[in-house]
Amino acid sequence: MTNADLPDAFRRLRAAAKHWAAPMIYDMAQKKRSPFEILIASLLSARTLDTVTIQVYPELFKRADTPQKMLAVPEAEIERIIHRVAFSATKAKQILAISRILLEKYDGKVPQTLDELDELPGVGRKIANLTLTEAFGKPGITVDVHVHRIVNRWGYVKTKTPDETEMVLREILPPKYWIEINGLLVALGQNICRPITPICSQCPVFEYCARVGVTKSR
Repeated sequence: MTNADLPDAFRRLRAAAKHWAAPMIYDMAQKKRSPFEILIASLLSARTLDTVTIQVYPELFKRADTPQKMLAVPEAEIERIIHRVAFSATKAKQILAISRILLEKYDGKVPQTLDELDELPGVGRKIANLTLTEAFGKPGITVDVHVHRIVNRWGYVKTKTPDETEMVLREILPPKYWIEINGLLVALGQNICRPITPICSQCPVFEYCARVGVTKSR
């Protein structure tokens, strides 16, 4: 995969994605959920399958969908509601801490810069970028395990960690693809370009892929 291949590759990915279920956060953005909900749902989804998180966050936001309301919910109740996500006890504490900081420092609003978001408890660069792009439509490159795996598999980058991948993509990926690359590659990764035995025969961008590290496929 090279930059010359990107226009056609992204056109194909957009067309294919219409037939795939949208990743959870992108579905929330399309439904105009609030920045606070997108931020907290992104936190809940860390190390947790979308199929699990999508069953959890509606119950939590039915109970409290603003920082003010969240602080009125006991930590034990938040943990009970979200118990199916990974590290639920830690995340319950982080949700309350985030809510408190938003009220004390940002007048109850979610900040709109990468550095400010990255400083919130439990919010690393991936969640910060995801919130920027999906809650506010601001430029960012969200690199999760799918994006990291696929762009390396393409041969577009040669990196060892998601954070390193983000930095390299910021240097070489044309800005017009920044916001959408995560949503498209998460969908591709969940449906086709899986970690083990990818379904290369159904991949819309097969001809552009170097298949780095792929030893077995369908």
